[in-house]
Amino acid sequence: MAENPTVKLGVLISGTGTNLQAIIDAIVRGDLKAEIRLVISNRADAQGLDRARRHGIETMVIDHRKFASREDFDRAIVAALLARSVELVALAGFMRLLSPVMLEAFPGRIMNIHNSLLPSFPGIHGPKDAIEYGVKLAGCTVFFVTAGVDVGPVIVQAAVPVLPGDDEPRLAARILLQEHRIFPHAIALFQQGRLEIQGRRVIIKGDSPTPNSSPLVNPPVD
Repeated sequence: MAENPTVKLGVLISGTGTNLQAIIDAIVRGDLKAEIRLVISNRADAQGLDRARRHGIETMVIDHRKFASREDFDRAIVAALLARSVELVALAGFMRLLSPVMLEAFPGRIMNIHNSLLPSFPGIHGPKDAIEYGVKLAGCTVFFVTAGVDVGPVIVQAAVPVLPGDDEPRLAARILLQEHRIFPHAIALFQQGRLEIQGRRVIIKGDSPTPNSSPLVNPPVD
């Protein structure tokens, strides 16, 4: 059986770009059959732009403050991505809500990573909210973006135990390690043609998880 072709990625960032680096590293290792065609940031000082440039990846700054509306901003992003034949868009710490302009240009082809086990604790303070609520498990989620905040169909998740004495930075750092693992994994599933959206569910075709291979990370047993 012929292998699926390399997926052409566009990555949107706003900050340090550690998830972008995880995607780049997975490509370099050969774990992910992808080509990053363009990295776009809405901030010129985003550290992730330097990460991309060090790997010879084209970058672009599109400042949202220079546009009259969210839709106009998204049209500029869409134009740049389509000009480079991007097939899948990865939001790797992109701190802007997407308008229907983006969603209609890439239906079912925009992935985001969030630092909670959605639908619990959407928004920008997932680890903090998890600690304050008193849950025993936090984690992260890769999902397909739809209209709304962190409400799209879930692709993969990883659970991270909340330990006694955890504060937001400590828990967030452990969650971030799992983000770096599951985001490239989710993109690889897309490239392999194994993802099918059925309503709110994402079916992973050919998936037969075992305790050692599941994307879910189980907490340690005392």
